[in-house]
Amino acid sequence: MKHIIIGTAGHIDHGKTTLIKALTGRNTDRWEEEQRRGITIDLGFTWFDLPDGDRVGIIDVPGHEKFINNMTAGVVGMDLVMLVVAADEGVMPQTREHMDILQLLGIQKSIVVLNKCDLVEEDWLELVEEEIREEMEGTFLEYAPIVRVSAATGQGLDDLVSVIEHMTKDEVEEKDIHTIPRLPVDRVFTLSGFGTIITGTLISGTITREDVLEMYPLGKECKIRSIQVHGENQDVCYAGQRVAINLSNVKKSEIHRGCVLAPRNSMKNTDLLDVKMEILPSSMRILKHNDRLHLFTGTSEGLCRTRLLDRDEIGPGESGLVQLKLEEELAVKRGDRFIVRFYSPMETIGGGVILEPNPGREKRFDQQVIQALEQKESGTLGDVMELHIRESGSSMLAFSELAKIMAHSREELEEDLKTLEAEGKVLVFPLKRDWYLWHRDSEYEVRQKIETALAVYHKKYPYRFGMKKAEIHNTFLKSVKPTVFDAYTERMTEEGIWGRKGEYLYLPDFTVKKDETYQKTEKLFLDTFEKAGYDFVRFSEIDTGTVSRETAEDVLLMMMEEGKAVRINEEMFTLAGLMEQAKEKIQAHLEKEPVITIAQVRDMFSTSRKSAKPILEYMDSIHVTRKTGGESERVKY
Repeated sequence: MKHIIIGTAGHIDHGKTTLIKALTGRNTDRWEEEQRRGITIDLGFTWFDLPDGDRVGIIDVPGHEKFINNMTAGVVGMDLVMLVVAADEGVMPQTREHMDILQLLGIQKSIVVLNKCDLVEEDWLELVEEEIREEMEGTFLEYAPIVRVSAATGQGLDDLVSVIEHMTKDEVEEKDIHTIPRLPVDRVFTLSGFGTIITGTLISGTITREDVLEMYPLGKECKIRSIQVHGENQDVCYAGQRVAINLSNVKKSEIHRGCVLAPRNSMKNTDLLDVKMEILPSSMRILKHNDRLHLFTGTSEGLCRTRLLDRDEIGPGESGLVQLKLEEELAVKRGDRFIVRFYSPMETIGGGVILEPNPGREKRFDQQVIQALEQKESGTLGDVMELHIRESGSSMLAFSELAKIMAHSREELEEDLKTLEAEGKVLVFPLKRDWYLWHRDSEYEVRQKIETALAVYHKKYPYRFGMKKAEIHNTFLKSVKPTVFDAYTERMTEEGIWGRKGEYLYLPDFTVKKDETYQKTEKLFLDTFEKAGYDFVRFSEIDTGTVSRETAEDVLLMMMEEGKAVRINEEMFTLAGLMEQAKEKIQAHLEKEPVITIAQVRDMFSTSRKSAKPILEYMDSIHVTRKTGGESERVKY
């Protein structure tokens, strides 16, 4: 079942509200001032049933130029618009402005309702229809049906209903109920015993009673207490329906028209927008860099400054790429439409589509920026995903953050992500809490830097396995979480891009040089340690001759990695074989006696107390012994 919203548009006093009353039996002018003055000031909402049983929501928007902000808020979510033209007056200035706004906001389907036909002769009606066709030429209304009616007498209403039924059934596309729900707020009020109530047109997804959603840009969680659709309580509402929602945990004073109700962490507030803007051919204005404008998008209204990215000015009938700096934050989605009006005097000059709702500050006339925005304009969802992942550079992008930036659910993005991964454009690291995404080009750039650094390191330190993982992480990928970096290095070693030994990374063709210097230094240590026996020598006490202390230390560390030497403490080293013999003797002693002391170790290995104590401390470290009550005593671990 389709959920359809029909709206009205047209010049003031052409009979929009009267037409709706004739169709529905209800007056949409809610305020006393509206009824007293006979004009619609704010949005009015009602519904009626088609002959086939479908219920259609209807929005009555104001026609007066002063209330264009209310008119644009009402267009959000409309599937079909009835442009009302009074037969006795024909097309008027506000008719034309409404036509421009509807076209800029992407309305596709429309019916021209020629109202007040009872007031004029047939010949006049034909002239007015001809004038309308001329005005509509080249616009989205060019092929719209024209239906003659009189809301006052009921003439032609059956024909109008028949046309509406045909268009809603055969031409209007159903809204997507499988994406994240978004409800731009157009009205907020309170009712005694209920609290805060918002109304709006659900433009995507579904909302269920008891859902916990977030009010943007407030960043406040709200629980759905109850839902009404066309005055009836419902457990679920769907995209394309006019809804009233009772919220808990938020006050009326905190919400305003322009707020958006959506899932938690599904959108991101922004005060910058990258847009494709077109200036109306009928405009007398030329848009320049740093102009101040009124921006209308969704149900929101605010002031902004222009930053022209690909030209110095945009004239009537022209379009260009523009960054808008907003004076207040809002939450929008790529593909949302907008209009702009000059700040003073207020007049509609153009509008367009949002290409990037969460950009950084862009440079003017930057070809990379322009190319990326052009791709966002014409590209698929997958193309835009790839651009966002690429723009994250070496930081990698969490999948949850990508979904938030793009205002799509993860489920909507997964298929395109799989395609990007299969094509080799994106690397995906699925961890427990989230997936992390990295563009292959960004990864390659970082990998080249790492491999260059490894090559330099190998040349400088030929007797080391390689660079420590932690050093590479802190140097090249500091912004990446350690768990993600671990997943990356694991993949690189599995693919043979790098070699790894413990916490060291090295180039795959690198091996530690066992040249003359290495062998000479290794022999020096072996001879020294063997000669010292259990009377250990400190590293600082060993004379390495012409070999530098740094090189000697590297060789010693390599001997430890290969199991030839062991570190007893920070200063003392010895042969691994000697400490293995010591371990066996101490274990044998503890099989017979419950305790071993430093004095016993001293006597056991014919050494000094100064060396006996480190032996026991080493045995503690490898879990052969453990301290008991006294400092000098140990028991079996």
